[in-house]
Amino acid sequence: MSLLELVDVHVAYGNVEAVKGINLAVNEGEIVTLLGANGAGKTTTLRAISGLLRLRQGAIKFNEHELQTMPAHRIVELGICHVPEGRKVFGTLTVEENLNLGAYKYRKDPERVKAGRERVYQLFPRLEERQKQLAGTLSGGEQQMLAIGRGLMSDPRVLLLDEPSLGLAPILVQEIFRTICEINKQGVTILLVEQNARIALKVAERAYVLETGKIALSGKSEELRRDPRVQHAYLGVKEGAGLS
Repeated sequence: MSLLELVDVHVAYGNVEAVKGINLAVNEGEIVTLLGANGAGKTTTLRAISGLLRLRQGAIKFNEHELQTMPAHRIVELGICHVPEGRKVFGTLTVEENLNLGAYKYRKDPERVKAGRERVYQLFPRLEERQKQLAGTLSGGEQQMLAIGRGLMSDPRVLLLDEPSLGLAPILVQEIFRTICEINKQGVTILLVEQNARIALKVAERAYVLETGKIALSGKSEELRRDPRVQHAYLGVKEGAGLS
């Protein structure tokens, strides 16, 4: 049985339907990636799962709960955390203060909050070095580390990651994705939205390709990596050239 499942999910902005009846499933322990061009509905899908957008139709099921009518804070309490596109750290607060906010559901348990920070600092040693520094003065890569770390402070079972490589230098992208894989090894299931299809398909077990709000392709990442349609549209491979 899937840990997270979307069934015939429709999401609209006013009269414009952005997600048009998608079905997808994420099994416990997996990394699953959503691929697609800008405007395909990837971010909308994550926002619907985390309760930031309401469904027009359909259901979202998580660990025997139905999420589509729940408020966002309740979804976090159940074990789903959303790390949004663009990092969205609190620039006028320190690194440590940002992390503490991520542990809001454990606010009455200071030892658990402390343990959460220590876990984050083990994953991202640079954050420990800068724990008293204002988040707004961090580099882009450090802010992304902080955004992911803040998400981990709620001790999620499922982490929704939206464009973690956006705007980062290639060496930092590699570092971020190594840590994402380590987080997954620690038992966190990950649903990943990522424009860098090559690295997303490398780290994910399975993938879904969204086109104009609908799932156009799905399957194991290795199979999709070798699909000529994916190669041409997302991997920069010319038609007929193939991928070694």
